[in-house]
Amino acid sequence: MITSTTNQVAGATNTAKAVSGRGMDALGQGDFLRLLTVQMQQQDPFDPVDNKEMLAQMAQFSSLAGVSETNAMLERIADKLDQLIETTQSASEL
Repeated sequence: MITSTTNQVAGATNTAKAVSGRGMDALGQGDFLRLLTVQMQQQDPFDPVDNKEMLAQMAQFSSLAGVSETNAMLERIADKLDQLIETTQSASEL
């Protein structure tokens, strides 16, 4: 059952990718929620996905979102530090 659900989710991902023209690295929280909804709609009611597995998927996505936000913040900090270094160097040359 998990394999068929995974295949359906993969198919939905490919469809979303084809429609929107975005790659896998551009998927966001809205895309995850759409995939989760499709997964829940397509599951066998007599053999549903285990709650632990569903929570694990949600936890992994939340962790990934946190890491992405951290990376974006670190890039902004690095840009500001580069600007500060340039400003300091140009001020010391005067």
